[in-house]
Amino acid sequence: MKTSLFDYDLPKKFIAQHPAPARDRSKLLVLDRHSGSIEHRMFRDLVEYVAPGDVLVVNNTSVLHARLHGRRATGGAVEVLLVRPVPGRAGVWEAMLNCRGRLRDGEEVRFSDDLSATLLGRSPGGASQVEMRCDGDFDGVLGRLGRAPLPPYIKRTSERDRHAEEDAERYQTVYARHPGAVAAPTAGLHFTHELLANIRSAGCALAQITLHVGPGTFKPVRAENIEEHVVDPESYVVTQDAADAVNTAGRVIAVGTTTCRVLESLAQKGDGVIAAGEGLTDLFIHPPHEFRSVDRLVTNFHLPQSSLLLLVSALAGRELILSAYEEAKRNDYRFYSYGDAMLIL
Repeated sequence: MKTSLFDYDLPKKFIAQHPAPARDRSKLLVLDRHSGSIEHRMFRDLVEYVAPGDVLVVNNTSVLHARLHGRRATGGAVEVLLVRPVPGRAGVWEAMLNCRGRLRDGEEVRFSDDLSATLLGRSPGGASQVEMRCDGDFDGVLGRLGRAPLPPYIKRTSERDRHAEEDAERYQTVYARHPGAVAAPTAGLHFTHELLANIRSAGCALAQITLHVGPGTFKPVRAENIEEHVVDPESYVVTQDAADAVNTAGRVIAVGTTTCRVLESLAQKGDGVIAAGEGLTDLFIHPPHEFRSVDRLVTNFHLPQSSLLLLVSALAGRELILSAYEEAKRNDYRFYSYGDAMLIL
């Protein structure tokens, strides 16, 4: 299938640059994939679409303050985005570097008196590897110096520092528990503790899994045919409690494409049954895909020709999704990470 079939036009005015004033006051487009009908609601109305026996599955990864701004010995500015720790090598991270000119192996970048990075070289996959040196608690120093790694389509420029506090809170779900992501599971950004309590009161259980979202989530599908695209692997953890809740649910409502990928990966391995455990998933969900775990999906509006758009198209159909996106534009929905949401029934 041609990647170009999943293109659509999106003027810049629709790309949300800031979160909504309140998490659950975002718009919610409810798309019935069976009838093709569309409802326009508010996100807090999600509680009306759950029932006793359902389970709402969320991704409780926590976004690292992984974007650091430092200086090389020459005084040149360097931006370092920490992606993931290198297994078995304490203090060594895969990272993405942005600077004028090229850093040499062994060159140091200093962020503060107590934090620096030394470029070691490149990993087999091509990412830079840096050794982080910290005088003190690394997580605490990173939380103080780092910034939320906002997606490239959120343009702040001189406003970046002014809104750093806002992003530290709002580019994180209220149930974030396990640090490791460099991008937020954005469908979860709309939930409040009050809404989650209302959902539980409606008889819908809550299950939490962990998938540490990597920068590959923003990687466009550049192959001419979608089958040739490769999704970057991301690490997940599914507890026994979460697996049991999903396996005994009447309906599984996945919050976000990250949660969906984990559940479908394990369902494929287990003939429809979710097994507890941890590992890596590189499952690329695209049409045609037979969903074996997920019945409903809460998701945001995604970039053209992206793996995330292909995933929702696999669930609801390409033509219906693209039609719903046009309807969203006609009704001034906000798109992408800080944008509004869609519920696919």
